[in-house]
Amino acid sequence: MTDSIPAQSRAHEIAIESLLAEDRTFPPPAAFAAQANVQDPAIYERAAADLEGFWAEEAATLDWFKPWDRVLDWEPPFAKWFEGGQLNVSVNCLDRHVAAGKGERVAFYWEGEPGDRRVLTYADLLAEVCRCANALRELGVGRGDRVAIYMPMIPEMPIAMLACTRIGAPHTVVFGGFSAEALSDRLNDSAAKVVVTADGGFRRGKPSGLKVNVDAALATAPSVEKVLVARRTGQDVTMAEGRDVWWDDLVARQAATSEPERMESEDMLYLLYTSGTTAKPKGILHTTAGYLLGVATTHRYVFDVKPDDVYWCAADAGWVTGHSYIVYGPLANGTTGVLYEGTPDFPDPGRWWEIVARYGVTILYTAPTAIRAHMKWGPRHADAHDLSSLRLLGSVGEPINPEAWIWYHRHIGGERCPIVDTWWQTETGGIMIAPLPGLTTTKPGSATRPFPGVEADVVDERGEPVPPGEGGYLVLKKPWPAMLRGIYGDPERYASTYWSRYPGMYFPGDGARRDTDGDYWLMGRVDDVMNVSGHRLSTTEIESALVSDERVAEAAVVGRPDDLTGEAIFAFVIAKGDIETSEALGQELRQHVAARIGPIARPKTVMFTPDLPKTRSGKIMRRLLRDIAADRPLGDTTTLADAAVVDTIRDASRAGKDEE
Repeated sequence: MTDSIPAQSRAHEIAIESLLAEDRTFPPPAAFAAQANVQDPAIYERAAADLEGFWAEEAATLDWFKPWDRVLDWEPPFAKWFEGGQLNVSVNCLDRHVAAGKGERVAFYWEGEPGDRRVLTYADLLAEVCRCANALRELGVGRGDRVAIYMPMIPEMPIAMLACTRIGAPHTVVFGGFSAEALSDRLNDSAAKVVVTADGGFRRGKPSGLKVNVDAALATAPSVEKVLVARRTGQDVTMAEGRDVWWDDLVARQAATSEPERMESEDMLYLLYTSGTTAKPKGILHTTAGYLLGVATTHRYVFDVKPDDVYWCAADAGWVTGHSYIVYGPLANGTTGVLYEGTPDFPDPGRWWEIVARYGVTILYTAPTAIRAHMKWGPRHADAHDLSSLRLLGSVGEPINPEAWIWYHRHIGGERCPIVDTWWQTETGGIMIAPLPGLTTTKPGSATRPFPGVEADVVDERGEPVPPGEGGYLVLKKPWPAMLRGIYGDPERYASTYWSRYPGMYFPGDGARRDTDGDYWLMGRVDDVMNVSGHRLSTTEIESALVSDERVAEAAVVGRPDDLTGEAIFAFVIAKGDIETSEALGQELRQHVAARIGPIARPKTVMFTPDLPKTRSGKIMRRLLRDIAADRPLGDTTTLADAAVVDTIRDASRAGKDEE
C-alpha cells in the first residue's frame, strides 16, 4: 500500500511532490518462490551487516588466477575492489564453462532482421573470441590499448568485446545509431588505436551504412591506426590500403586458441560514453573484477537464472544494458541468450513474439517504451503466438507506468510471470534496485527495494531523509562493486557530477519516493521535474495517469514556460490504434489526470501525435519535446531512431493542432 502526505502537513520544503497512489500488489507465485535462487529474506540483513563479507562470498563464484588481498578500499568518492586479485573476463565468460563440459550449451541464438540465423555454442564462441583476439594482436593491439567497436547487433559484436577482454584491451562500444561526429568525439577522447566495424546493418528492411561513418570520423581522429571490417549487408564500402582489413580475411585464418591476459582487478575493462549537461560526452570507466562480479550476481539473483533458461534481453549491446545483461552477466553465468538485430515491428508487430515462441524464451527483459509500443499495436500480435515458455519478465530503462506493467503482466506474462522492474544506470554498471522474484511482493510501477548490499535513501535539498510517501532525491550511501571508477581523464568532473551535491553520497540525478513498506518508486530524472505554481511535479506520475486511461498507448509530459504558473504542463499523447482523437478526447484526458492526481497536475495542453522522439534504445528524448513545446530551435537529433518524427510533431504544434 502506498500513501501520500498532504502538502500542508509538511514542515519543510518539498523536493518533489508525490501525488499518484497505486495499491495493487502481486506476491510471488508459490511455485516460483519454491524454486527461486533466493528464498531467504535474511540475505538483505546479512549483506547490510557485512558488506565486504557478502561480496567476498559472491566473488568466490568467479575463477581467479590469483586471489585478492583486500575486498574494498574506499576513499570517497574513489573505490577499489578486490585489489591484488587477478582474473580474466573472457575466461570467466567462456573457458570455465567449456572446461566444465558445457561447451555444447548454446551461448547465443542470433536472429538477423532479414530472418537469417546462427547458433553459437559456448565452444563456438570461445573459438571465435580467440581468433578475434589473435587478429587484434596482429593489428598491433596490446594490453591497455583502447579499441572502439561500432557495429550492428551481429555475433561479431560480442565476439569483439570479449576478444578485447581476453587481451586486456579496454573497449569502447559506440552505438551504431550514432553519427560520424559523435563517433569521432569518442575516438578522440579514448585515443582509440583500432576500430572494429561492419559495412553496415539492417534497419526496417533496408541496409544502413556504418563503414562510411567510420571513414568520415577518422578524418578527425588521428589516433586510429587500423580498421577491422565485418561483412553484413554486402554494400559497397571504401577500404583504405594499409589501414582497413576485412574480418573474413584476417580473423578466419587465426588459431582458435589464445592465451588470456592475467588482469588486475582494477584494470580498466571498458569505457562507455553517456551524454552530459555539457557538449562533451562522459567516458564512464568500468574496471574488471567488481564490474563482472556485480553484473553476474545481479543477473543470477534478479532474473532467477537456471541452467535451462533461454534468456532474452531485447536491447542493443551498444548500451550499458547490453554490456551488462546481454554479454557479461549472462555469459559469466553460463546462460543461453538471444541476440536480435532488428526492430520490434519488422516486418510486423508480431516479430518479438515469434522469436519468443521459436526459441522457447523463458525470461524477457525490455524497456517500458517497447511495452507501450506493443500496447499501441494491440495484444492480438502476442495472442497469435505461444508465449507459454515465459516464466519471468523484466523492465529496464525508465520508470514503468503501472498500466503498462499490468498490460505486460496480463498479455505477455499470462498473469503467471513475476515482473522485475529494475533501476540502474550506465554509471552503476548493474542493477541497484529491483525485486528478488522469489521473495518480493511487487507493485506496478515500483522497483521495490535495493539489491542486497546496496544502501539507498530518499533525501530533500539538504540531504536529510524525507518521510515515507514524500518525493525527494535518490541517493546511494555505500560503494558497490560494479560502480564506475570515474569519468575517463577527468576525476574532478567525476567528483563534482556525482558526489558534490550530497557529500559522501552518490547522487544519480533521479527523483524517487519510498512508501511505508520501504519500496522505492522512481519519479524520473530531476531535470524533467516541472515547477507549476510552486509545485515540483514529476513527469513520470502525470504520464502514468494519462496511460491509465484505456484509450492512451503512450504519453510524454514536459513543462512549457508560462507567464502565470512559471511552467505549464504540456502532454504529448499517442492514442491506441483504434481510437479517434479529438478536442473532446483531449479535454477528457485533462480531466482524467485531475481526477487521478489532482487539479494541479491537469495538463494545460494535450497534443495528439503518432509517435514520440526516441533514441534507438527506446528512450524518449524529452529535451526535444521541451524545445517543441516552447517553440525553440531543436537540439541535436543525431541519436534519434527517426528524426522525421520531431519535424512532424513540431509542424503540428506550430499549426495549432494541439488540443487545449
